[in-house]
Amino acid sequence: MNYEELKTVFSGKRVVILGFGREGKSWLEILQRLNVCGEIAVADMNTLDIPNVTAISGEDYLEKCAEYDIILQSPGVIIKNRLSDSAKAKILTQTDLLLRLHPCKIVGITGTKGKSTTSTLIYHFLKANGIKTMLIGNIGVPPLKRLEEMDKDTVAVLEMSCHQLEFARHSPDISVLLNIFPEHLDHYVDFSAYANAKRNIARFQNKDGFLIVNKELLPTETKANVITASFGDKTADVSTDGESISLFGQCIPKDRIQTSLCGKHNVYNIAVALAAAVKAGADINKCLDALKSFEPLEHRLERVAVINGVEYINDSISTVPEAAIAAVKAFDGVDCLILGGMDRGISYDILGEFLNGGDVANVILLPDTSARIAKLITNKSVNVVFAENMEKAVELSAKLAKKRVVLSPAAASYGFYKNFEERGKHFKQLVNMIQE
Repeated sequence: MNYEELKTVFSGKRVVILGFGREGKSWLEILQRLNVCGEIAVADMNTLDIPNVTAISGEDYLEKCAEYDIILQSPGVIIKNRLSDSAKAKILTQTDLLLRLHPCKIVGITGTKGKSTTSTLIYHFLKANGIKTMLIGNIGVPPLKRLEEMDKDTVAVLEMSCHQLEFARHSPDISVLLNIFPEHLDHYVDFSAYANAKRNIARFQNKDGFLIVNKELLPTETKANVITASFGDKTADVSTDGESISLFGQCIPKDRIQTSLCGKHNVYNIAVALAAAVKAGADINKCLDALKSFEPLEHRLERVAVINGVEYINDSISTVPEAAIAAVKAFDGVDCLILGGMDRGISYDILGEFLNGGDVANVILLPDTSARIAKLITNKSVNVVFAENMEKAVELSAKLAKKRVVLSPAAASYGFYKNFEERGKHFKQLVNMIQE
């Protein structure tokens, strides 16, 4: 596909880029290359000085965007109710523009947890089948970055965050909705608004499309062919018990599922990825053969080291209670769990109930969520310890653990780290400094 096709969208328009992160910078590169806009502006909290670009900054930078013809939103910019409905109607995202242009077949994946692993698995399977493919979106590559490489033979695997879906008015050919848990509530009016953004992945599909959706999330508004997926419900089109997989009536035994991914929840991700890859034209046996060579992603149940007989696991991606529970269940014995981070007001009731079961002997709590989580741990046999920072948490874990330490914070990293990647890297650095 040629960039020339974008000119009709922006020709003569006053355009403002909202947020100047990775995707915002990608937008500017595209607009300057097109050279057809009436005006290009960039709106950001930080003061910017970009040649031939109108700079908008300050606390009211968001409201000032309303006067422009097109608002190019970058993921993560918190809007909530700060813009009117008429202004929100001007919002365009790279994700939605790609779906609107539809230069190739697109497999879109979203969910609170598991979307990066599932997206990468689908990409891995398609590549192993000799299908021309690329992995773009929330995984770190702006959706339009590789536009010129896309043609009718391409299958683009597009990881989609809630932020990329919030203002979407188009949907992928094959949509995957893995799960929805309370998350990013600091960005939304309420949980319903967050869930509604996620459900946009299927809302605009047509009758020729496919929606692979967790059965618990039905009904989901769509015109597509619905394929249900489940962990435990054998009546679903795609299901798993955490060991074997049932895929469209075909049983895949556990000895055929050879993977270095940890945890039964990842077998669910594998099952869904297989279903999506098959619907995109892949052969299931080639996919299963390729599964053996799939490398787990960093910061997702990542084995860091074994020191003094204790294994250390980095699951910094964990930002919700369900993820921390899954992390503990993924291993045969976790005697030290490091929890805590930015407090976004989400409920930790299910995590408290789980920890009161006594499966984890030592729980190390980091601020700011430490006090709230501690109140929920009422089982006196669980050793609850407070740590003021990651350095202290790792130091304590080395003294307390006999078998396995898992960092699975069940909280966001912001306020302490730039992102979960920085938090995970810091944890790994500290672990590797432990004296044997």
